[in-house]
Amino acid sequence: MTQQIPQPLPGRPEPGPELTGVRNFRDVGGLPAAGGRRVRPGRLFRSGHLAHATETDAEFLRSLGLHTVFDFRNAADQALEGADVELTGVRNVNIPLTDPADGREFWKMVRDGDLGQLREVLGDGKAAARMTESYRVMIRSRTAEHGRVLHALAEDSVPALMHCAAGKDRAGLSVAVTLLALGVEREAIVADYLESNAPHNRYRVRRGSDTADARSPEVMELLAPLFDARADYLLAAFGTIDDRWGGVERYLAEGLGLTPATLDRLRDRLLD
Repeated sequence: MTQQIPQPLPGRPEPGPELTGVRNFRDVGGLPAAGGRRVRPGRLFRSGHLAHATETDAEFLRSLGLHTVFDFRNAADQALEGADVELTGVRNVNIPLTDPADGREFWKMVRDGDLGQLREVLGDGKAAARMTESYRVMIRSRTAEHGRVLHALAEDSVPALMHCAAGKDRAGLSVAVTLLALGVEREAIVADYLESNAPHNRYRVRRGSDTADARSPEVMELLAPLFDARADYLLAAFGTIDDRWGGVERYLAEGLGLTPATLDRLRDRLLD
């Protein structure tokens, strides 16, 4: 079942323009953080990929004064969607993270597989289980990558935009890890994550055919867990942090290698 879209959190920035060629864009500013502080608007943004950004989209993105765009897509994603548009004066950093869909062959099945194939691979809860496990794997196996992002944000990479393909899974988890480091409560992180379910944010499901059979209600239901933002996915990631490291503090210190001084710099850059 698709998660309900939460009500906007108080203190969030006014929504920006609805971009034509970039999905799921938003400013993470305004979320409440530790010590009565808030995430500073205009410092951390998230979105889907920028490969199809229009010139108007690119003009808006340039107006944000971005220092760095973090692209968490892998080579298969980039071959499918294309490279990000170039934004003058902005550093592009590609840090591939685990793809919940396991790349090219899986997405070929998503686009072109018949109902029988989809039932076999995704039915009986297998799609949701695959997504949940992918979040656990990203937490366990991508500590170096997440540590690299947070160290960069603490040093010189702000304002920053984080994106993957849809801006939901890899970017969503990287944003969540950043927010944990800022002392944002998990409930607020989940609420921001679930905004990816808003109709104007959702990734468009691609099928090789637009026939009624290719997009039947059963097909779309089988595919839904891949394209939904579900609280259970993010909660599984949080649970992995608790199970493996005993909580966020040790995860940040031992898993990501963040010293107290680095955390202080990160918070000074991103919090009011």
